[in-house]
Amino acid sequence: MKHLFALIAALLLASGTGTSLAADQPSAKPAAKKAQAAAKKYRVVIQVSNPDPRSWAQALNYTENLQEELGKDNVDIELVALGQGLGILKLDSPHATRVADAMKRSVTINACEVTMRRQKLTKDDMLSDIGYVPAGLVRIINRQRQGWNYIGG
Repeated sequence: MKHLFALIAALLLASGTGTSLAADQPSAKPAAKKAQAAAKKYRVVIQVSNPDPRSWAQALNYTENLQEELGKDNVDIELVALGQGLGILKLDSPHATRVADAMKRSVTINACEVTMRRQKLTKDDMLSDIGYVPAGLVRIINRQRQGWNYIGG
């Protein structure tokens, strides 16, 4: 019987110690709050694969509208250009200024390297400061698996 009381006392002591240790870790609560805030943030991936510059303009409009309506700090936006839509990110793009403006507003802009190889394009043919992904479709699929909302174009 003495051993049973000793075991219960030890368990109670241990659980009390565990509680005080958790309370002594101030970084635990802010980290949890930060994770919750990140989980509440909207995440949107936009596909640009249409050769029509009007479609490119629409995709850029989406980025502006989402940030305006949801709040710039409440939404992560990634635009992925692939296939015939890659023209939006080429040096001669009629939307080069708007692409640069979107990046200034923290929109991530990525070009598909598979498409670049097929079109015999190099990074020198592309707008400066954009990002690159090995395969645009795979990037979009992975973003969707991570819970990102998808907008096609």
